[in-house]
Amino acid sequence: MKAYEFPANITDEGKIELPDVILQKLANNQQVKVILLVTEPTEAEQEEAAWHRLAAEQLLKGYSEDDAIYDTI
Repeated sequence: MKAYEFPANITDEGKIELPDVILQKLANNQQVKVILLVTEPTEAEQEEAAWHRLAAEQLLKGYSEDDAIYDTI
């Protein structure tokens, strides 16, 4: 069994884009085994995302239905 390592992207349709150089090495209709390794956010990135969520939640807590009148201005 051969292994190829390369970066790839997931398309908006949820498909994995394989680089052309890899596609040229594979036979059509060949079955392959896929192992996905996904980079996880660092602790600092997770903490920053948590602060952003908290800030958005706190901002929206102060929003009242009475404020909706300003949305039409």
